[in-house]
Amino acid sequence: MLRILLAALTAVSLAGPARAQGEAEAIQGVISSQIEAFRADDFETAFSYASPTIRRLFGTSENFGAMVRNGYPMVWRPADVQFKDFNGSGNLFHQRVLVRDAQGVYHLLEYQMIPGAEGWKINGVWMLEPPPVGV
Repeated sequence: MLRILLAALTAVSLAGPARAQGEAEAIQGVISSQIEAFRADDFETAFSYASPTIRRLFGTSENFGAMVRNGYPMVWRPADVQFKDFNGSGNLFHQRVLVRDAQGVYHLLEYQMIPGAEGWKINGVWMLEPPPVGV
C-alpha cells in the first residue's frame, strides 16, 4: 500500500514540471510564430496570436501592425530572440524574452499568455529593464 501511495505521489510531483515544460514549449512556439509573421509583414497572422482583449483594443490587424512597428520595432525586426524565464500557473503564464534589435541593443520583454479556444494567446507585452551587459 505504501509503495502505491509513493508511486502516486511521485507521478503527481513529476507531472507538474512536465506540464510546465510542455506549456513553455507551446507558448514559445506562439511567440516565435508571431515574430516570424512580423518579419514577413503578415500582420493578419501576427494579430491572430493576440488575445480577444488585445484584438478588441486594436480592432484591426492594420492598427495592431502600426502599434508594433512604432512601439515595438525590436519585435517587428529582431536580430536575435532568446527565451528566458518562464513562470505561471493555472490560466496565466509569463515568458520573458531577450531581443536584440538591428542596432545591437538588447531589450527584455515579458509576454503575458492566456489559453484560448485555439491555443495560447498573447495578452500583453511589457518592456522590462534589460540585464547588464555580460550577465
